[in-house]
Amino acid sequence: MKNFRNLIMMICGIWALLPTESRAQQPNILFNASEKPKLISKVFGFTEGPAVDKKGNIFFTDQPNNKIWEYTTDGQLFVYMDSTGRGNGMYFDPKGNLIVCADEHNQLWLVKHGKKKKVLLDNYQGKLLNGPNDLWVHPNGNIYFTDPYYQRPWWSRTKPDLDGQKVYYLPKGKTEAVMIEDSLKQPNGIVGSPDGKFLYVADIGGGKIYKYNINADGTLSGRKLFINKGADGITLDNLGNLYLAGNGVTVFNPEGQQIAHIDVPESWTANICFGGKNRDVLFITASKAIYTMQMKVKGVE
Repeated sequence: MKNFRNLIMMICGIWALLPTESRAQQPNILFNASEKPKLISKVFGFTEGPAVDKKGNIFFTDQPNNKIWEYTTDGQLFVYMDSTGRGNGMYFDPKGNLIVCADEHNQLWLVKHGKKKKVLLDNYQGKLLNGPNDLWVHPNGNIYFTDPYYQRPWWSRTKPDLDGQKVYYLPKGKTEAVMIEDSLKQPNGIVGSPDGKFLYVADIGGGKIYKYNINADGTLSGRKLFINKGADGITLDNLGNLYLAGNGVTVFNPEGQQIAHIDVPESWTANICFGGKNRDVLFITASKAIYTMQMKVKGVE
């Protein structure tokens, strides 16, 4: 027994001496090594914006076909809503309403039960927004969203009304957005910590991920370069790991070190979220397809 304890202590000592980079590449507890993403369907134009409701059902957009689909916890797939304003990123607010980046007319929508919709925002200081892309709703109801400019085939305009591509938040119950970050090249994915203290923003144009403190008044402070890599959509798990969509799915731990990569057999993964009854199913929107992957960790959305 004494020799066994000495062996364990020696192994722990060697582990502690390993460079941080080496530790980060050790086998992790995210998923089984033999697990691969499972194709659910491939009948879409381009999938985006997955969001999970309180029951674990997942809603996502097919932007070219102007639809929102639902993938239920028991594996049913059906159209939830037509004529969705070319919905892109989505998120459920604390009351169970679906908030949608509707970039057909560069708006934010609130959708109730797939039928009733309300325009929450359609301009910034009288000018048309670039095209709200992705969003996250704070536990207090404030809506944080990115507003990059991607020229859409359904637009008549060919240039933005606003100067720059920025990050905003819409205070709960208000009708005017507040600009909170204007130094990024092309902000895209966005997610906050479940306690509402931190915000992560992917600058896909700058190839960076930044982490911010969320102040009591809703503004941001303490910007920190979190990862020297850009992304499309992003999400968090219950261990604080950050998942990046783009070339498959890349996972970074809370210290910003890469710990896993999930290959997805499509040209591009646009966005990700956790769903299912136990929030332990990773849902991936990937070009014309959707995939799921069973995980050992859970999401925080």
